[in-house]
Amino acid sequence: MYTSVKLTDTVRVPPERFGEDLDVVVKDIVQKTFEGVIRKNHGLIVAVSDINMLGDGVVIHGDGGMYQKVEFEALAFNPLLQEVIDAIVCEIVEFGAFCHIGPFDALIHMSQIMNDYVNVDAENERIVGKENKKVLKVGDPVRARVVAVSLNELSARESKIGLTMRQPTLGAHEWLSEPEDKKKETKKKEGRKKGKK
Repeated sequence: MYTSVKLTDTVRVPPERFGEDLDVVVKDIVQKTFEGVIRKNHGLIVAVSDINMLGDGVVIHGDGGMYQKVEFEALAFNPLLQEVIDAIVCEIVEFGAFCHIGPFDALIHMSQIMNDYVNVDAENERIVGKENKKVLKVGDPVRARVVAVSLNELSARESKIGLTMRQPTLGAHEWLSEPEDKKKETKKKEGRKKGKK
């Protein structure tokens, strides 16, 4: 998920900022240029620090700006396929639940919430299992597995992440901490359903 990486790149210092402290100007430009940007191999850059200028800047004829090579530490968020993560349900919609995972929102489709048919009540912001009566609502912490990742380098807001909670040890934290005798009763009900088919 979160990783710290050392990156090297070049930034442009506009001529109108030449009279200012170069260290402050470069730091400001690096933060504005890279924070909130998706990099192909690293994910979304959340924050930058330890910014160092490498060598002297270069002025290109006809441009007027100075191009400065920089090196910096970046805190990046990169969801990986099959990774198990904790998230918070932030919205219930007709087709499932959106969850906050780091700086992104991810979707748990209604078919991936539990091993039961579900009733989605978007108006009251809750999803209820038809047989097991488990409830998922806005604000619930959940444990899920990443099953789809499509990061959009041009627009981080357009990125899509899919989650599932349909395996043992996944689901709402409340479900995971239910007493053992209740878990056994749920397994018995599921076994009876399978036997009737």
